[in-house]
Amino acid sequence: MDLRPVRIRRRLPALVDRLLGRTVAEPAVAPRRSNPDAVVDCAVYVNGWREPGRPHYADAYAHSRRDRKAFVWLGLHDPGPAVMAAVGRTFGLDELIVEQALAGGHRPTVQHDGGVTQLVLRTAGYVEHGELTHDSEVIDTGDVMVLLGDQFVITVRHGAAGALTPVRDDIQRRPAILAEGPWAVAYAVCSRMVDQYLEVAGHVEHDLERVEETVFARDRSVDIQHVYQLKRELVEFKRAVLPLQAPLRSLLDQRPGNPPRGLHRWFVDVDARLTRAVDRVAAYDDLLTSILQSRLAQLAVDQNNDMRKIAAWAAIAATQTGIAGIYGMNFATMPELGWRYGYFAALGLMALTALTLYRLFRRSGWL
Repeated sequence: MDLRPVRIRRRLPALVDRLLGRTVAEPAVAPRRSNPDAVVDCAVYVNGWREPGRPHYADAYAHSRRDRKAFVWLGLHDPGPAVMAAVGRTFGLDELIVEQALAGGHRPTVQHDGGVTQLVLRTAGYVEHGELTHDSEVIDTGDVMVLLGDQFVITVRHGAAGALTPVRDDIQRRPAILAEGPWAVAYAVCSRMVDQYLEVAGHVEHDLERVEETVFARDRSVDIQHVYQLKRELVEFKRAVLPLQAPLRSLLDQRPGNPPRGLHRWFVDVDARLTRAVDRVAAYDDLLTSILQSRLAQLAVDQNNDMRKIAAWAAIAATQTGIAGIYGMNFATMPELGWRYGYFAALGLMALTALTLYRLFRRSGWL
């Protein structure tokens, strides 16, 4: 059967309208949704490769659910309650998880809640400064929460430190690892955070060397408040690094909800680097405590030296005052009152006494 006459009859009204100059209404097209400002990036990955475009997170998740080898990575930075609530509804997150994702300052941890794994890490960044003062900010910290499901991973970052754009760029160049699924993103985030810990530790080491040089220098220009400020910043850094050891090692166990076997050796490498960072931070903390105690001991010694100097000069002045006080009594029977050179003899005695005491104090180290 020839269908050409039917097709022509269907197109005939449109052809007539065009010939007569009539406007033809185009069929309505649904407007394309855009991601909110809190969304840093959103992409669908299939077999380790990123699909083109940056779709709305709801469309991306719907697309990933149609392919078992696909997952969506949604990156958020300081999202508001409305955005986080909408994300929670789209991905089926628990209300408590949504509330925790809105707040910052969490301790590093790993929690399994149903089909969602919640991984929290602290971020750290070194703040460049010309010289150390009593209010210098040396280390800037924040946190990042990684929410992992079967076919999605959501990263929620708080604070300026720990940007995840380099993490995405790096892992996208490693499709073999990215093909392992959402846990590949968790590995990349953990690896990036640990690398930043080691980088910050290197900068802190240079600050400690400068502080150590100034503390034990002859002029000793460093103030104890400066050392204490660096100690406070190092304690904040320590709170970010040390608590991550236990959660990260719990991921090395081969049990349901943990990373797949293909990523096990990569997490082992991250754990080894984290151990190096922990050792360095602990050593820096001990060294800074020793520097602080040394500075306090130096202050005590300086104060003791000052007190000895004051006591020596007070003893010298006391002898002069004693001699002048005796001769100032003006008794008629006092010796040498009638002597012509008695006044000069008293001044000579005072000078000789002061000089003798000065040499004795200098020899003993009090002056």
